[in-house]
Amino acid sequence: MAEEMQRTIIDLATPELIFEIEGALAWLTFNRPDARNAMTWAMYEGLVRACERVDADESIRVLIVRGAGDKAFVAGTDISQFQAFSTEADALDYEKKLNGVISRLERVQKPTLAMIHGFCVGGGAGIAMACDLRLASATAKFGVPIARTLGNTLSAPMLARLVSLVGPSRAKYVLFTAGFVEAEEGKAMGLFNEVVAPEQLEARTRELANLLASHAPLTLRSLKEGIRRVLEHARIPDQADLILMAYMSEDFKEGVKAFGEKRAPQWKGK
Repeated sequence: MAEEMQRTIIDLATPELIFEIEGALAWLTFNRPDARNAMTWAMYEGLVRACERVDADESIRVLIVRGAGDKAFVAGTDISQFQAFSTEADALDYEKKLNGVISRLERVQKPTLAMIHGFCVGGGAGIAMACDLRLASATAKFGVPIARTLGNTLSAPMLARLVSLVGPSRAKYVLFTAGFVEAEEGKAMGLFNEVVAPEQLEARTRELANLLASHAPLTLRSLKEGIRRVLEHARIPDQADLILMAYMSEDFKEGVKAFGEKRAPQWKGK
């Protein structure tokens, strides 16, 4: 039997993230399984630190991100962090900060893989879309259900990622219906590159990651950055008016409150 490759664990200053280096592969695990891996700011900041480490280490050829447990990849941003939102600056700063984190992941110079099982929702959908490839378990469910949950909105870069994957019509369908896209439907749409049985997901992810790690790194880097630059032309840099319309509304406050009270929001359109 082949000897198991040694793993090095890197401290990202939060137990909610596990960052391991195994040969040419780096594995980042979102580690809040009891909360479906909902992202805290400490986790977002740790994600940025992981990206910096991957780019600085020439021995790392591929970054894989995944969620702990079997319920979720990432079930969005921890909603408790929205409780204190009250000013325009709160809304604009949140979207700016979130965009900064997701964009940093998108700009990692090495190939990135999202290994997705269970729920991939909201901020988790953003993380997955920022990765180069997405491998999904047959249990995966993708969604951005803010139109029926919180009543907030998405930034232009986040919208552009979804539109670039599935096109404007399907993007509207996903966002307007506010439901969850099942694994096979997501593959047909272009959200997922592959769908495999749950018990095969890690092995297939490792197989694909090792394949990418064997290819010419500068070729992959140039192709990745070239594609990113092409897609960036579709992104609208300023939409502060739309962000404030959503986040400063009574509906957003009601959405956050209703989420915490586990009830359906009562929308007023104001």
